[in-house]
Amino acid sequence: MPETPRATSAPSPTSAPTPPTTPFKGLPSEVWTIFAGTIVNRLGYLVTPFLVFFLASRGVTGGDTSYVLGALGAGNLIGPAVGGILADRIGRRPTMLIGLIGAAAAQGALFLAPGVWTMAGSALLISAAGSTVSPAAYALLADAVDSERRQRAYALFGWGVNIGTAVAGVLGGYLAAQGYWLLFAVDAGSMLLYAAVVAIRLPEPKRSTPQERTKDGIGYGVVLKDRLALLLLPLFGVQLFVYSLTEVALPLAVRDSGLSPAVYGAMAAVNAILVVALQPFASAWLARFPQLAVQSAGSALIAVGVALTGLADGLAGYTLSVVVWSLGEVVVAGIAAGVFANLAPAHARGRYQGAYSWTWGVARFGALTLGVTAYTTLGPAALWWTALAAGTATAATTLVLRARVEARTAPHALAA
Repeated sequence: MPETPRATSAPSPTSAPTPPTTPFKGLPSEVWTIFAGTIVNRLGYLVTPFLVFFLASRGVTGGDTSYVLGALGAGNLIGPAVGGILADRIGRRPTMLIGLIGAAAAQGALFLAPGVWTMAGSALLISAAGSTVSPAAYALLADAVDSERRQRAYALFGWGVNIGTAVAGVLGGYLAAQGYWLLFAVDAGSMLLYAAVVAIRLPEPKRSTPQERTKDGIGYGVVLKDRLALLLLPLFGVQLFVYSLTEVALPLAVRDSGLSPAVYGAMAAVNAILVVALQPFASAWLARFPQLAVQSAGSALIAVGVALTGLADGLAGYTLSVVVWSLGEVVVAGIAAGVFANLAPAHARGRYQGAYSWTWGVARFGALTLGVTAYTTLGPAALWWTALAAGTATAATTLVLRARVEARTAPHALAA
């Protein structure tokens, strides 16, 4: 429950905002419900990391595997766009329920699929339905808190993702050894459990009137008319692309160094431990600084950490690179989503978050395609140097836009 306001002495005009005494103090129950549901949902994030092994067990190998994996990536380009529109048109809760229940059904379809093309169709549905949830959840978080607390709300959401994913990494290896059907059962079950939490515990926010919802059309025209949003989206997209290389190119680098897959597993564990342990306290401490400046610094740190992968040739080198980009991940947590929530008119928050989530999907898809192609054809060095240059350049450009974003998202501007 929100805290009851207490009378305090007025701060002097030059005093800096007082940071919260605890990492996520004062966030309302809706935020904590989404946090808990996200952990449950991500505990079931098991099928995707082991999908290649499952496909091999069904006799799908070589080029046929790429069709299924490509469909899985393509779904992340469809779901966020649809989810953003639905969140504004039919509501946050209904959109989340559609996505969660649809993804759970698609898990069963993939497990029972008799051939490559039915598997690819099921994989497309899994990622498309699952990725409709994020824009609605992000919009609901923006509805629940004021602009000053949105970054912390989104950081808490991201912390839940990392907690669930870290546990799922351990759980998935054990369950896969017992039988792949357990992965699908836990995945679908966690989605349905989250859907139950949404249905029972999450109230639908007060919605804008039909006239307000349709005054900018029902599509993404409201975002396309926003010049500042259109400047920020590609900048954040490049930064997300650089970060996504940690999931795509890092395993290739570890393999090419002659190290075992266990080394990559250890690097994933280092990342999970750092993020889960540090993010709440870093978010509280960094809240006192201008958020786009923090975003810029964190993005540059990620770019440097990813580039250090190119210099690593052993366990110590890879550990150093992972520590650096993990610290950058901790620094930027929740900021970009919070910026877009503050830029959005209340009636278009779903579509703004849909545009941001779609950018995430494009970045990951680009890392899977362009990133891997650059690594294998141009060479690893070209990819690492490009990541460093692109990451630091977009970080600097983001900092240049700070004044415009702050003028647009200042409390008096938002009230107007």
